[in-house]
Amino acid sequence: MTQDQQRDLVRPFLQTIPLIILAGSLIALINFGPRSIMGFFLTPMSNEFGWNREVFALAIAIQNLVWGVGQPVAGMLADRFGVARVLVGGAVIYAVGLALMATSSDPLSLQMTAGVLIGIGVAGSAFLLVLAAFARLLPENMRTIGYGIATAAGSLGQFLFAPLGQSFIAAYGWQTTLFILAVIVMTIPALSFVLRGKPAAQPVTAGQRDQSIFQALREAFGHHSYRLLVAGFFVCGFQVAFITVHLPPYLSDIGVPVIYGGYAIGLIGLFNIFGSITSGILSGRMSRRIILAGLYLLRSLVILIFLLVPVSIASVLVFSAVIGFLWLSTVPPTQQLVAIMFGTRYVATLFGFVFFSHQVGSFLGVWLGGRLYDTYGSYDGVWWISVALGVFAALVHLPIAERPVDRAQPAAGTA
Repeated sequence: MTQDQQRDLVRPFLQTIPLIILAGSLIALINFGPRSIMGFFLTPMSNEFGWNREVFALAIAIQNLVWGVGQPVAGMLADRFGVARVLVGGAVIYAVGLALMATSSDPLSLQMTAGVLIGIGVAGSAFLLVLAAFARLLPENMRTIGYGIATAAGSLGQFLFAPLGQSFIAAYGWQTTLFILAVIVMTIPALSFVLRGKPAAQPVTAGQRDQSIFQALREAFGHHSYRLLVAGFFVCGFQVAFITVHLPPYLSDIGVPVIYGGYAIGLIGLFNIFGSITSGILSGRMSRRIILAGLYLLRSLVILIFLLVPVSIASVLVFSAVIGFLWLSTVPPTQQLVAIMFGTRYVATLFGFVFFSHQVGSFLGVWLGGRLYDTYGSYDGVWWISVALGVFAALVHLPIAERPVDRAQPAAGTA
């Protein structure tokens, strides 16, 4: 039997819907897990090298910004060469960044490894590329639930890696833990094989004209609803990144035992599983803009209540569970809106630019948290900024039009 015949026998199995969802979900889990516990390394690294909190916060802020800049590039490469190839390259860079972070002993090396290298690696192996692959490989009626499952898998990674990360750091030290995480990330290339394939060159819908990637970008950024989506996702990044990195030290500062910082991050991940799947299901049944407006408004309300009630272990756990349910629930309706408006051909690129806005917000959330803490000795200002931004995002999403752009083929003889 020839190699081509063997591939023809294996391909139908590898392209079944359950296997596509399983492989994509595992990639999302492994990609998101180590990234979500970066905050656990703030205290041991800062204590060992005598850094203030802004040093580590700036490195992670750079990571978020590089991730954001790299995501559209990764999307373009995926739209050109296929998701699987980009995932392989991204995973290798991610693992190298984690390993070299373990050897960083000064702010510049930390910024280059934890910041630049891991940022590039995360962008190239991100679950957002998995969602783009799902948009092409899954039938239309399975896409929203697929988005929800993959997003939930990323949260499961956070839930699983939070206690694992704390346990590894306690048992082996922060350096060995980073090497262990690098080895785990290197399982992504094998899983990415299931998501191989390039987007079709033909128009998505009969009667539509074909586009180049630059025409698609010009069309998207000329579209009012897309710009609103970009603006709203900035807020998601600000809130999520600030809480991920600064919640554990914030809880320690106000007298909550350190172990509950890990429980809080893990609980956020656990409840985001349910939130993401619920959001994915609802995104196929009701208005996505209303879902997004409600999610951002609820985030602001939850943060406001957390700030106003007396702090206790119970209040921390309840806050973590509720904010976790709302955590990445914004991703399925946002991804679906991009696909509805512009189709799936350049979905990785277009969602990559939406995500760039998310990561600009992440940069500001992480960096501002460290900066204001070092200046005022408190995180209160950033918490209140998060509340205000959530209200802004809720209002921004309400005018979004949930319909495809008009891309009709010009009639013969017309310009």
